[in-house]
Amino acid sequence: MISSLFFATKGFGLNLNLFETNVINLAVVIFGLYKFLPNFLGGILERRRSAILADLKDAEDRLTEANTALAKAKNELASAEQKAEKIRSDCKVRAEAIRLESEKKTVEEMARVKQGAAADLNAEASRVSTQLRREAAKLAIEKALVSLPNKLDEKAQLNFISQSIKNMGKD
Repeated sequence: MISSLFFATKGFGLNLNLFETNVINLAVVIFGLYKFLPNFLGGILERRRSAILADLKDAEDRLTEANTALAKAKNELASAEQKAEKIRSDCKVRAEAIRLESEKKTVEEMARVKQGAAADLNAEASRVSTQLRREAAKLAIEKALVSLPNKLDEKAQLNFISQSIKNMGKD
């Protein structure tokens, strides 16, 4: 023991006493770690490795599912856009057809109104013409009645008046 202290007190030294330096204890601990630690740590590390691989596999599966869902959603979006474009074009065609039909109906209505106006004008012209003929006939009869009494006898005058009344009733 003195020699080990002697070496330790003079500065740097080497202690060769196995019990004081715990070489045996360290050897037992290292041997125990070497013998038992690989099984214990190996199992833990293997379980950890398996869990990580399972998580990676799960993440890859979810990524694949997400990519599949994304592709499906893109296809559905493209399909929806095509349908929307078809609906837009159908609406434009329908709007044009409605506009043309409306124009056609407007032209037909204008023609009908024009025909009605022409018919009203013809009816009014006919009525005015008939009224003018009656007025002219009435004036002619009155003038004749004023001038004829001096020229006709009473019998001819009555006959003429009766015939004139009959003619007026026919018009």
